[in-house]
Amino acid sequence: MQTHDLVIRHARAVTASDIFHCDIGISDGRITTLGQRLPAGTQEIDAAGRFVTPGGIDSHVHLDQPTGDGSVMADDFASGSRSAACGGTTTLIPFACQQKGGSLRDAVEDYHRRAGTDKALVDYAFHMIITDPTPAVLNEELPRLIQEGYSSFKLYMSYAALMLNDRQILDVLALARREHAMVMLHAENHDCIGWLTEQLLAAGLTAPRFHAASRPRLIEREAAHRAISLAELVDVPILLVHVSAGETIEQIRWAQGKGLNVYGETCPQYLFLTRESLGLGDDFEGAKCICSPPPRDKGSQEAVWRGLANGTFSVFSSDHAPFRFAGADGKRAHGDNPGFHQVANGIPGVETRMALLWSEGVCRRRITPQRFVELTATNAAKLYGLYPRKGSIAVGADADLVIWDQDKKVTVTNEMLHHNVDYTPYEGMELSAWPAMTLSRGEVVWDGSPRGTPGRGQFLRCDRPLLPGADDSDRGYTDYAPLFDR
Repeated sequence: MQTHDLVIRHARAVTASDIFHCDIGISDGRITTLGQRLPAGTQEIDAAGRFVTPGGIDSHVHLDQPTGDGSVMADDFASGSRSAACGGTTTLIPFACQQKGGSLRDAVEDYHRRAGTDKALVDYAFHMIITDPTPAVLNEELPRLIQEGYSSFKLYMSYAALMLNDRQILDVLALARREHAMVMLHAENHDCIGWLTEQLLAAGLTAPRFHAASRPRLIEREAAHRAISLAELVDVPILLVHVSAGETIEQIRWAQGKGLNVYGETCPQYLFLTRESLGLGDDFEGAKCICSPPPRDKGSQEAVWRGLANGTFSVFSSDHAPFRFAGADGKRAHGDNPGFHQVANGIPGVETRMALLWSEGVCRRRITPQRFVELTATNAAKLYGLYPRKGSIAVGADADLVIWDQDKKVTVTNEMLHHNVDYTPYEGMELSAWPAMTLSRGEVVWDGSPRGTPGRGQFLRCDRPLLPGADDSDRGYTDYAPLFDR
């Protein structure tokens, strides 16, 4: 008779397609049995009929990433992964960022040094950020890195230190098509932002609230349409990240309606923050919520909720970009009261992502539990080459699991969180659920307190993306051929 290392009893298990009652048998960190009345395990946990979901995959986080402007990210792989585990996330995918003029290989190796061997509490992979697609990068470094398990990369259409022009984007998209990689795009029109910022500064409008005025919805819409057009030209899948506005969602739905492999990601800040979160006057407090794209209005929030419910969005990530509000190396890296254009760009959210969506999405019946699993785990695992090891409750998968306390009233405070940031933008929110327990490869890493030893998290090599509707043999890509042969 098989003896499991751990049996989770009386689980109400949720996958992207089903909800079922079962016991979950775990051995050597993997799910080995799903059934009823399993034999006693070496250890046992009684889920007591509560929902059990796959551990979250937060596929858009920034940890210990160099910024180049004097600001320093507050979370490294130790504090960031601890915070993730306490919020039900068991896999992180942060970014190894190439510096212009530098080597992409060097960026990846530097990021491995930053991750270390004694920091991560949960498993992690890397995306790459390509800022300088030289012939050496495109012809040598990038194809080899993709083969080695770095199968996704992000391109910026804004920020002078990071952005690529359309010609460079086409070069990278063509390589992604040939190598079957996944391209993420930050879609905002750089020149429009620059022009609007100049106009605002010339008028003396520098308070945090004018960050939103410098990045109106139409500049996201325009860049998204351009990104979709470039991807259509090359015939390659793309994912548009941190989508904030209804106009951009319309562009994605239009592309999907044409049968294009265009995917969308959104984040909690576009559901729970608004333009007013940046402040109503000249107070610097609104800098806490400066991120790009900025929070929008109530109408945009409703559009994002509809996109989550109707399948337009594939991924729900935090875009955790942790900068402290106090001190000289975070939001105030350029002085005590810098202009909106000088404020470190980003907000924390890795620990609150899962509970926010479960409480306000599932508990309020805006989305189903199965859709929650798709958005927070399964689709990210597929798009970034980690499925079926991650992202589902299935025999053979890693035993990454969350047991939920539903109908538990929780008031969010920064004091209860485990990141290294001195605020949360969701301070005071009343939620109806929180993770009771998080397991990473069968080991409890959260049960009301952080558990486990830093450094237990493993680096994950990523396979090629598995696109929806594809099987594992072709993963959804057409065979590469020169464009003039199509």
